Amino acid sequence: MAPKTEQKEQPKSPPVVVNFNGGQVTSDAGLSLIAELDRKLQITSRLAVCFQDYRQSNRMLHPIESLIAQRIYGLVMGYEDLNDHEELRHDPMFALALQKRIGIENELTVLAGKSTLNRLEHCPEDVEQGADSRYHKIGHCPSKIESLFVDIFLESYAKEPRQIILDLDVTDDLVHGTQEQVFFNTYYAGYCYAPQNIFCGKHLLAAKLRPSNVDPAAGALEELQRVIKQIRDQWSNVQILVRGDSAYSRDNIMEWCESQTGVDYVFGLAQNSRLIQMTTTTKNRASLEYEQKLSTVVSFLETVFNPGEQLPEVAYNLINNSIWYKSLNYQTRESWSRSRRVVCKVESGVKGTNIRFVVTSITTDKMAPGELYTQKYCPRGEMENRFKEQQLELFSDRTSTHTFAGNQLRLWFSSIAYALMNALRSKCLAKTELQNAQVGTIRTKLLKLGAVITVSAQRILIAISSSSPSKYIWAAAYRCLKMLPNTA
Repeated sequence: MAPKTEQKEQPKSPPVVVNFNGGQVTSDAGLSLIAELDRKLQITSRLAVCFQDYRQSNRMLHPIESLIAQRIYGLVMGYEDLNDHEELRHDPMFALALQKRIGIENELTVLAGKSTLNRLEHCPEDVEQGADSRYHKIGHCPSKIESLFVDIFLESYAKEPRQIILDLDVTDDLVHGTQEQVFFNTYYAGYCYAPQNIFCGKHLLAAKLRPSNVDPAAGALEELQRVIKQIRDQWSNVQILVRGDSAYSRDNIMEWCESQTGVDYVFGLAQNSRLIQMTTTTKNRASLEYEQKLSTVVSFLETVFNPGEQLPEVAYNLINNSIWYKSLNYQTRESWSRSRRVVCKVESGVKGTNIRFVVTSITTDKMAPGELYTQKYCPRGEMENRFKEQQLELFSDRTSTHTFAGNQLRLWFSSIAYALMNALRSKCLAKTELQNAQVGTIRTKLLKLGAVITVSAQRILIAISSSSPSKYIWAAAYRCLKMLPNTA
């Protein structure tokens, strides 16, 4: 019989005590990085210049620059609602970001609350032109705000690029109330707005709120003309490619691009019976090629499996689809004013044949049809990630005010927050693992950091946890930030 082994009694852990005596602690320590970047680039301060403030200065506690910065910083840090600012108005980290003094005789720092910030979003476009000036004393200039987005984009380049690609697209913004100019849209199956955006890579150049009962391409030409004119004023030689889905293959948009020097386009094109008929030969060749591949692979697999045994479905998935491209010369019967180059993609596979079309102003001698489709048109799908960042992570779909102008302003606030986060990504995180991360990932890993704030006569110390996994990325970002020149 084996001898019994004595088991040592494990020491008891000390009791766990929880209290609220930790002093000034924040979960938003990374906001200091955003605020410093904003002061370098002067993004929110230039947005404030687009507003008119008719309040009496001797009765004003929060200047317009402070109100806008507080609202934008809230969106950046994940606070989507104005109600959040009832607590954030006493937050020491937000106070430091707005360059307010904290720690004075143990008094709470008081920033703007929800009611004060609400005046920004319910103000008319021009106070002097309309609403009751007794209540509406803050106005804004839409054209100046729209120009600011293009200015921020232009400043992101050290020198004029050789070519840029402008992506046009529309998304849905579902609403749940009685907002102005809201309609039911059958395509999106709900009551919504249909904002139209223009991106260049990860840079946002335009964000236009629209009712959802208009044509998908409504206003696109005007926005395109405005943006390209502003770009041309600074970059006279840059080649511009305009890209979009089939909603933008309209004669007026294509005709305008064709009339401009150095402006090309590639748009999706909806198929019709005439286009399908013009691709009959290409379709037959693609189908024949796939059938030959299939016959070869099946013959080989039959030597592996037992005679008469049904081949597994996965075997067919190993066969590459046959893809053919062809350029066509096509003109609609009525809607187009001239004949244009159309590129078709014919893909034949186990699920049948799929045919897609694009229309372009790029001639055949400049780019082959396969290269045009795969390298110039297909990458436009990346724009969907930009919509995801705006809506899911910066709350551009929080258009819940009653007025259409107020909801447009909310969309612009979200767009400025995106511009600020994209500047952080491109200028401070270019050589880190977060250089291609989405806004929500950057916020979680780099901005939402716990820290203890200690105020003394000599300094204000923000002490972040020494075990933070992002400390090296944060340090690299701050080094890049210190090297950035101040925007004049």
